[in-house]
Amino acid sequence: MSNAKIIVAGIGPGSQEDITPAVLEAVREADVIIGYKYYFQFVEPYLRPGTECVDTGMKKERERAEEAFEQAESGKVVCVVSSGDAGVYGMAPLIWEMKRERGSSVEVEVLPGISAFQKAASLLGAPVGHDFCVISLSDLMTPWERIEKRIVAAAMADFVTAVYNPRSHGRYWQLYRLREIFLKHRSPETPVGFVRQAGREDQAVTVTTLGEFDPEKVDMFTVVIIGNSQSYIYEGRFVTPRGYYREEACKAACGQVAEAEKPGVGREIMTESFRTISAELRHPDIPIGKKWPLLHAIHTTADFEMEIILKVDDGAVEKLYEGFASGRIRTIVTDVTMVVAGIRKGALARLGAEAKCYLGDPRVAQMAADQGITRTQAGIRLAVEEHPDALFAFGNAPTALMELCSLIRSGKATPAGIIAAPVGFVHVRESKHMVKPFTDIPKIIVEGRKGGSNLAATLVNSILCFDDAEALAPGRDV
Repeated sequence: MSNAKIIVAGIGPGSQEDITPAVLEAVREADVIIGYKYYFQFVEPYLRPGTECVDTGMKKERERAEEAFEQAESGKVVCVVSSGDAGVYGMAPLIWEMKRERGSSVEVEVLPGISAFQKAASLLGAPVGHDFCVISLSDLMTPWERIEKRIVAAAMADFVTAVYNPRSHGRYWQLYRLREIFLKHRSPETPVGFVRQAGREDQAVTVTTLGEFDPEKVDMFTVVIIGNSQSYIYEGRFVTPRGYYREEACKAACGQVAEAEKPGVGREIMTESFRTISAELRHPDIPIGKKWPLLHAIHTTADFEMEIILKVDDGAVEKLYEGFASGRIRTIVTDVTMVVAGIRKGALARLGAEAKCYLGDPRVAQMAADQGITRTQAGIRLAVEEHPDALFAFGNAPTALMELCSLIRSGKATPAGIIAAPVGFVHVRESKHMVKPFTDIPKIIVEGRKGGSNLAATLVNSILCFDDAEALAPGRDV
């Protein structure tokens, strides 16, 4: 009885070459092998003559553990075999739980094995070079609601994510839902690899992208690995850099990223900030055309009241972005120069647009003096004469916004869109109310007294970079 014990051994993903020497020694030492019969073929060549093999059948894990204790308590050395690693969705936790439940004195030893995700990773290239997690989509013992929370957390935290039990005959939709969640937080170009029957005769290895990934090609014998924001594909292999080389340098060497597109530290920080904001929204499932400017507004102000006071017309951001992308909108007019300063010059250059403020134009001072109006009002009058169909952005002067409203009503201005974010205490609310009746003009309005030049500028930026919204990848021009 003194030699009696239970050895819980991971035999690897399915080939004899992937079984560790320590596990082979345990198999040779054992009086009894307990496991699912499919796995016996991998260890039979190493058994001593007379070693008993006990098959408890598929999905009979508890019976398997009970058999192991009964055999060990009778004085035998028992080896319980699990595929992959015995501690990763394997028998090791159950054996320890049953030892506690029984109050058994039997010694338990756990021997690690090569996990299926490790084998899959080696076949795909080097996809788990940085922080990663493993999630099972099986809801036999874990409610789907909890699994989905874990998927959301992994996607938001930029973990490389390995997926076990991705799909079965009865569970056909869960992998589609996982892909949908990841696409809210990752670029469609994010590498995805999946390996079927890793290490076995009918092994199949596929590298694709999150946008092109087809769950129909996956079954229960498949491990799926989704990359993080740094992952890339090189020579058909899936690589996640650890950081010894900067990610942008790796991609440049691969010829995948143009110089102007390489992300810098500022963009990485902005991306992480957006993910944090998205996670803290009270209503995160709003349409992306409304969520994208909201994330920009909160990022700029650190004010979650924006979720209440930022009003975006249906389709406004989409329509305005299409206007810039098609060349139909060429000009952005602002009430003060600080708004122009905050609009990203790289975005303007990409779209062939310009941002202008007339406040410093020498004609403005003379017009203001002659007509007895503010300089910002005069600036808008002059702007409308030269660019009546511009996108108008206001971050400071309510009188300028009110002037534009008057010019619209008189038929002198036909703005492509209006961003109404003047700030202050006098006429601010009223100026924003004056804009609302123009239902045919796409608008973004910051309700109440809040606003500011920085806020108006970031809302313009959210329009100019709307093509990055689905991937939640802000700051291309930072």
